[in-house]
Amino acid sequence: MNKIWIFIAAIAVISCKNEVPVDYAIISGKITNKIVGELSINSADRSVKKVINVAEDGTFVDTLTLNTKAYVLYDGKNMTKVYLDTGNKININYNAEDFEKTLSITGEGAEISNYLFKVGSKEKELKKGSDVYVLEEAPYKQLFEEIKEVSKEILAASEGVSEEFKAKELRNIKYSYLCQISIYERYHAHYAKMPEFKVSEGFLTDLEGLDYVNEEDFLFSEGYKKMVTSHFFSEASSMVEKDSIAEDIAFLKTVSSITNETIKNSLLFDNAKYAVTYTEDLETFYATFMANSTNEANNVVITESYNKLKTVYKGQPSPKFVDYENFLGGTTSLDDLKGKYVYVDVWATWCGPCKAEIPFLKEVESKYHGKDIEFVSISVDKAKDHEKWVKMVTEKELKGIQLFSDKDWDSEFVTGYLIKGIPRFILIDPNGVIVNSNAPRPSDSKLIDLFNELNI
Repeated sequence: MNKIWIFIAAIAVISCKNEVPVDYAIISGKITNKIVGELSINSADRSVKKVINVAEDGTFVDTLTLNTKAYVLYDGKNMTKVYLDTGNKININYNAEDFEKTLSITGEGAEISNYLFKVGSKEKELKKGSDVYVLEEAPYKQLFEEIKEVSKEILAASEGVSEEFKAKELRNIKYSYLCQISIYERYHAHYAKMPEFKVSEGFLTDLEGLDYVNEEDFLFSEGYKKMVTSHFFSEASSMVEKDSIAEDIAFLKTVSSITNETIKNSLLFDNAKYAVTYTEDLETFYATFMANSTNEANNVVITESYNKLKTVYKGQPSPKFVDYENFLGGTTSLDDLKGKYVYVDVWATWCGPCKAEIPFLKEVESKYHGKDIEFVSISVDKAKDHEKWVKMVTEKELKGIQLFSDKDWDSEFVTGYLIKGIPRFILIDPNGVIVNSNAPRPSDSKLIDLFNELNI
């Protein structure tokens, strides 16, 4: 009898050893009246993006291997935050034509996602877009204090949410409020069109004595991470004024002084993966990053970008666009424009900063009309938004050569230049050779200086 129990015990031990730990969550649901566009789930830090297949009847199911817990589900128009822990099985259903009122999140682990949706909806209702940044100091601070208190109330009323999450989320709510206070000066200066604006004495009192190297809060709290990022951007701005160096290099140098390796590496990488594609001094930018980043995986990514960007540096042959649809009819390729300089504007109808450049671009086009240069605007709108492109070109009477890219962000011309954000301006010489892969914007007087240097 004893031998039998020993055998059973041994089998149990082996079974336990062979059991594979769960490191994934299952997400499923149904979208009625689905709009055109892919359904994707992205990690909050954008390090993970997975496209989820949706059946003809709107149903979907997928397994997500987790490397974090905070995600965003996006269908091309509607989005909601999703919080996933290992072993969770959540079901998401909604009507795409009435997302806010019909969204239903159920299943194991759905409680936190429901809390995040309620908080997000309430904040959107109170905040009312970017107009909030035009408010004067007192009403601005009062509004975000209200958002802070309402968020606390929603959290307290959320059933099924662990006390551990609630404790962390209370800190996140506080940090989200402080983040809005910390960015007010910069945002108000921009949206109120008051470039010299400075906050009054005492406005930033709540930020005094804050610890900007709390790793636990940095990894959990989106509000804290934004606040830390904003803090070090402010520090970098001071360095720019003091040492007369470029802002992107100053940010790398400022962040490199952080003693916490996790925070330092995260800020370096989050900035560099985009800034490296815009910097005017690629060699110094890359050298500064590599001298201070200790995360080997991040170093590999930035090195790959650096090596690719060297191929589109000044003096290199330009990547080509081939047979892009021309608004006026037919197609146009870069080779069709040889013999003239080509000033390329990569843009999209949904891009606010792109649209802000339109009046300046029109002015520059008019000034150089008939001269040795072609102005080419390439839309990276998705195919589903083709009519939006046609409508905007028509209504805004856009001039120059208006083209629609063949595969939006995946077009060879876009990927060839490693374009991560728009608007992006590129100047190419009459032989198809790059003059500047990050040319000045039309609103920047440096563009005319560059044209004058080239005797255009």
